[in-house]
Amino acid sequence: MRHLAALGGLLFLALAAFSQAFQPPTEFKSGYTLPATTAPPPRADWLAWMDVGLLALALCLAAWLVLRKRSRVGVLLLTIGSLLYFGFYRHGCVCPVGSVQNVALAIADPGFALPVTVGLFFLLPLLFALVVGRVFCAAVCPLGAAQEVVLLRPIKLPDWLEHALGVLPFVYLGIAVLFAATGSAFLVCKYDPFVLFFRFSGSSVMLTVGIGMLLIATVVSRPYCRFLCPYGALLRLLAPLSRWPVRITPHTCVNCMLCHDACPHGAIHPPTPEEKLPRREGKARLIGLLMLLPALIAASAFLARQASPAFARLHPTVRIAEQVSLHSAGLLPGETNEVMAFEHAAGDAGILYEQARVIQRRFDRYSWYFGGWIGLVIGVKLLALALRRRRTEYEIDQGACLACARCYPSCPVTADGLPEVKQPEGSAR
Repeated sequence: MRHLAALGGLLFLALAAFSQAFQPPTEFKSGYTLPATTAPPPRADWLAWMDVGLLALALCLAAWLVLRKRSRVGVLLLTIGSLLYFGFYRHGCVCPVGSVQNVALAIADPGFALPVTVGLFFLLPLLFALVVGRVFCAAVCPLGAAQEVVLLRPIKLPDWLEHALGVLPFVYLGIAVLFAATGSAFLVCKYDPFVLFFRFSGSSVMLTVGIGMLLIATVVSRPYCRFLCPYGALLRLLAPLSRWPVRITPHTCVNCMLCHDACPHGAIHPPTPEEKLPRREGKARLIGLLMLLPALIAASAFLARQASPAFARLHPTVRIAEQVSLHSAGLLPGETNEVMAFEHAAGDAGILYEQARVIQRRFDRYSWYFGGWIGLVIGVKLLALALRRRRTEYEIDQGACLACARCYPSCPVTADGLPEVKQPEGSAR
């Protein structure tokens, strides 16, 4: 009933946002005058620092609940609290997921000043991941919380599909960094499927995507977190290095398989079978993939560089410059809205073309990095699939584990490391 009520509430919010999304389009040809635009007042410094403090407090509390108390109920309550505050009250901004773009732009453009509070929102969950794993995903991220509260009856995906979809967050991370570093767009924020519910406004397309994602999340646990979130890709890289990682049992595993069945993320791997791959065959496969890796990176970087002009056209300045140039040469039938707006503003075509060339050079440069990153991701994934490590008990994949504590209630091993013995009904306790 709790999940049904949460799903009903979110769908009600979706309908409210849906009613605002379908407003009649603005008419520019009937004497319409543009209103004077004003920037929203900035959030007071002390409030921004309060958000940083609350983020740090929530991360500490999540770590305590997951690692010390091992409380699924406590994690769920913190999840709801984070959804209410970081999601609905703060409208999903600023969040560590979107801060990836701010950091990328600050690195690429020295003229962009990164607020200290935004930088801390980016760094704090990563630092916690190095110490205690993905506790940010466990109960602090409002995007993950929105999916967690609607999960009704999770199903497990096949391993091949899990591995294939698991590459997408790293690809999305590369695309988001490319477009942020070139000043083109903040794609993660623009295509956030849940921020519409937090702000009660947005496009009909993203509303449809958000509702679809929530419907999928009722049976597939955390689809956005596992298969799209670019910040989750960073956390996945750092969590295996954590000093105090999440453990299935406080002490000894009895290989009962219950935690494996309870985990909806495919993050718990069973013991490996006794039969082994012939050592010579395994070594030859590993050497072949290691030799393939540089070629894969180089080929991917070259292909991405070739696609650089197509990437650049997604930047509004480059797109307008191209249309103005075609219109001036008489090669563009009619006038597009962009050309009409440019002419109405009496823009200087020479300045526009120079700006477009600067942006194109940025894309030429960063496309190499983007392509190399994609090649590296694919190559490392192939290496990870080829490597086989022996396991004698059920083990957590710290990179894939979202520290949700769903496996804890199913474990029969108590905090003392002894199998739990149920008392007969009517006996003294």
